[in-house]
Amino acid sequence: MTARLALVTGVVGGIGAAIAQRLHDEGAQVVVSDLPGAGFEDAARRLGLPALGADLGDPTEVKQMIARIAVDHGAVDILVNAAGGVRGQVGTPLEDVDPAAWRSLFAINVDATLYLSQALVPAMKAAEWGRIVTISSGAGLRPSLTGIHAYTAAKHALVGLTKQLSQELARHGICVNSIAPGFILSNPATHAQWDALGPDKQAALVERIHTRRLGTPEDIAAAAAFLTSDQASWISGQILSVDGGIS
Repeated sequence: MTARLALVTGVVGGIGAAIAQRLHDEGAQVVVSDLPGAGFEDAARRLGLPALGADLGDPTEVKQMIARIAVDHGAVDILVNAAGGVRGQVGTPLEDVDPAAWRSLFAINVDATLYLSQALVPAMKAAEWGRIVTISSGAGLRPSLTGIHAYTAAKHALVGLTKQLSQELARHGICVNSIAPGFILSNPATHAQWDALGPDKQAALVERIHTRRLGTPEDIAAAAAFLTSDQASWISGQILSVDGGIS
């Protein structure tokens, strides 16, 4: 890992921050990104890593950020796109789905991976080595506990994009995989969702998990560290459920 430069996005949330820390601990040079603001500044300060804020759903901002990274640090070998989530949205009846809210979740959960990959893949092809890891969700494989139509649809789309990128890029030494986390208390949105379940539903959810516990951001970071390593050179196009086992 000491020869690798990694870009980890979505570090305001617990999962992205844990992945950035784990890759740094493994010896990689790590640059982090998220939407500019106080939350991102605080996360970057706590991690102590080079940081560039950008709206990752804007292709122009993504290109500018990648160009800046190339000048300051060199070519990115590893992309872990942990940016995503529900952006404060809650579940609504189908009739109340707002088009703007729908598009905003696709922008951060799907479009960002497309734009980042477009910007980074030319250098990865030239090096004949690269790793792209997306963070999807159990909601990308089945209906979501959030009840948010856009979130479920976007995560399903991200799973499809991951597989399509793998088919195109793996022949160039660029392995593309996704991690689908189970229920993890990693940010205010997941804590609010957990609290809203109430004691009975919380107990029922844990009972469905084979390991009988919720996950941690570090569980996801461990999977990301493996998928971005040389040891994962024959793993591509896979969706790795890190969920403790779900029945």
